[in-house]
Amino acid sequence: MTIAHTLTEDVGSDRGASLGGALTVLAGLLWLPQAAAIAYGLAALLEGRSVSALGIGLTFASLAAARAGLTMAAQRVLSRVADARAEGLRRQIIGRETSTLHPSRHGGAGALSALLTEKIEALRPALLRYRPSRMRVIVIPPVILLIALLNSWAVAVILLLAGPLIPIFMALVGWAAKEASARQMAEVGSFNDLLADRLNALSDLRLISAGPRLVTGFATASDALRDQTMAVLRIAFLSSAVLELFSALGVAMVAVWVGFSLLGEVGWGTWGAPLSPFMGIFLLLLVPEYFQPLRDMAAAWHDRSAADAVEAELAAWQAEARAPMIGQGAPAGALTFETLTTAGLRYQRGAAAQSFPDLTLKAGESLALTGPSGAGKTTLLRLLAGLDAPSKGRIRVNGQSLNPETADAWRATLGWMPQTPRLLGRSLGYNIGFGAAVDPACLNTARADAVVAALPHGTGTILGENGAGLSGGEARRILLARALQQRPALILADEPTADLDAGTAQDIIDGLLAHVASGGALIAATHDPRLIAALAREIRLAGGE
Repeated sequence: MTIAHTLTEDVGSDRGASLGGALTVLAGLLWLPQAAAIAYGLAALLEGRSVSALGIGLTFASLAAARAGLTMAAQRVLSRVADARAEGLRRQIIGRETSTLHPSRHGGAGALSALLTEKIEALRPALLRYRPSRMRVIVIPPVILLIALLNSWAVAVILLLAGPLIPIFMALVGWAAKEASARQMAEVGSFNDLLADRLNALSDLRLISAGPRLVTGFATASDALRDQTMAVLRIAFLSSAVLELFSALGVAMVAVWVGFSLLGEVGWGTWGAPLSPFMGIFLLLLVPEYFQPLRDMAAAWHDRSAADAVEAELAAWQAEARAPMIGQGAPAGALTFETLTTAGLRYQRGAAAQSFPDLTLKAGESLALTGPSGAGKTTLLRLLAGLDAPSKGRIRVNGQSLNPETADAWRATLGWMPQTPRLLGRSLGYNIGFGAAVDPACLNTARADAVVAALPHGTGTILGENGAGLSGGEARRILLARALQQRPALILADEPTADLDAGTAQDIIDGLLAHVASGGALIAATHDPRLIAALAREIRLAGGE
């Protein structure tokens, strides 16, 4: 998403929110003529005057229909603004996460999923409720206060004394509510990270009988989240009770004064003329509407506190400096691979630094990257694939530098076989071809045809989460078939035979060698002596500095 696009969306959102707020203000102001119609009819009955009940009823109904229509239109406009805002933020987050090299320091996959779903949704109530209520507070109470002041200074004094107490108390409560909401949002992200981490390692946890400790850990984390949620609710209920008390006292005081004034027991509070039944009833009907926008804003204040916490998290996420991926990550045509060379490669992240020996690889050649764990084999593969950018040195493909202009086409030339199988909870065929028809020759080369034949629906079989339903060896065969599917010129394989039995490991080795025999190139990071011996050359990495 470009900056210009983002700014355009923001401007459109502001205009839409302003329009929605203006419609709610207009709907609120329509209560004034509605109240006048009611007051006129009741005053006529009290004074014994004839009045057209049908005319008053039609007037009231027409104004009520107009008010309902304006409210509905405002909600539609604000809903569209909220949807556009949430969708824009999601596109922005997903776009950045898919174009950066390393995960955010502000949380893992669980925290990111919480941000994309429930946290962004927490912005919706603030857009739907807080901003419109704030606009109503700016317009409606002053208008009603002015009407009261023109007819009764006593009512105006009551409103002036009771009304400002609500915003003052809201500000006091808001400090505590904002902190509680921020703690709750942080706890939501932490809990989602914990859940994602434990689910990812569930099979290993079961193997070491860590079930009871896992349940205890979840109970502790859920209790912490519950405590933070209840803290927010306690503040909300307490503030609502106090604000209802203020508004109830204001309405009651006006009602008492109006009642005694109409009975002739009180002769003060107006500007000389006695209070008429029409004006007394009219003021009584307006006073609740004077407090209603303040009560609405008080109720929406907690929505704003939650939204402020999410906005702070989004600001921290956006301000984080993260290296972008080389290239756009967009589809591109594959290169005709001839040679791959590196010179003076060095990679540094934080305090850790690694230097790598120069290498040259031509089409049809194979190379083993060896060395102790942590020597940088996976890092070198990521550098060669253009997933990470070297701090120093250069990588050349067919004599051209690997840069943002050539990276997408270079990655389209590669087959990638990661150390840890990552499979989607979709069909087996989709996990291999990502929508393209699966090539039977790739299944045969990867020795995966037997895996497909054993499944109830072949390549149409839906896999469980992270490949559930496949053994480790079967998942590794599927990874090899995926790497071969696009007929890559070069396969980068990271520990392709790790943790496999001898027979399965030999099948993987045979599949990789078949790719080389067909004219493809191969670079494998490995500890397996059988795979090292099968490849043409070996480069041993010494480790980090």
